[in-house]
Amino acid sequence: MKTEIEIDNEVESEIDSIYLEDIDKDFIKYPGKSSVDNNEKLNDEEKIEIIASHFGAIMKTLGLDLNDDSLKDTPHRVAKMFVKESFSGLNPANEPSVTLFENKYQYNKMLVEKGITLYSYCEHHFVPIIGKAHVAYISKGKVIGLSKINRLVQYYAKRPQVQERLTNQIGEALKKAIGTEDVGVVIEADHLCVASRGIKDTGSSTVTTFYSGKFLNEEMKREFLSLIK
Repeated sequence: MKTEIEIDNEVESEIDSIYLEDIDKDFIKYPGKSSVDNNEKLNDEEKIEIIASHFGAIMKTLGLDLNDDSLKDTPHRVAKMFVKESFSGLNPANEPSVTLFENKYQYNKMLVEKGITLYSYCEHHFVPIIGKAHVAYISKGKVIGLSKINRLVQYYAKRPQVQERLTNQIGEALKKAIGTEDVGVVIEADHLCVASRGIKDTGSSTVTTFYSGKFLNEEMKREFLSLIK
């Protein structure tokens, strides 16, 4: 009978072989953003096929019966969810186009979009990050369609993330899209990697902030924070 160590070594060897044969090494790397060149080599259906194959192998390794009516389509369902929904922000083709309008009303105060629903995934354990994003900016002559703010938030959230990076990405993207330095972002989120495993703390949440331009001013910052309470 094989020892546990021998079995583990065989499994690792098989997984390494699969990766070398089916996936470009650079494609599976994730330094916090998608590997654009390698990502674009595969269309969505090809990605789904590869992920489904590997996820099916994971399920089998866990001892699940893929002949079961309830489980047989799960690898494909999960793969499709990853590519089309949960991690769709890894595909640059899904970056939202931004619609800008002239600030005809000369509104020169902060505009706040608060309570934007945010779903992301912790890149360390691939479990959900669930929270709210609050975004504010001051126009420099252009205003953005409100739904586009939500779409920018979702685009950067739909990938394996850490909350600090996500907050900065949203802030920088908004600055670039609107053409203003005056941007503030606050994200409040629950991390299931903390709540559902490990320490299993369901009472804590994480808050991150991004401030630039006029939002670095303490008075402006206080006004923004008071509006999102």
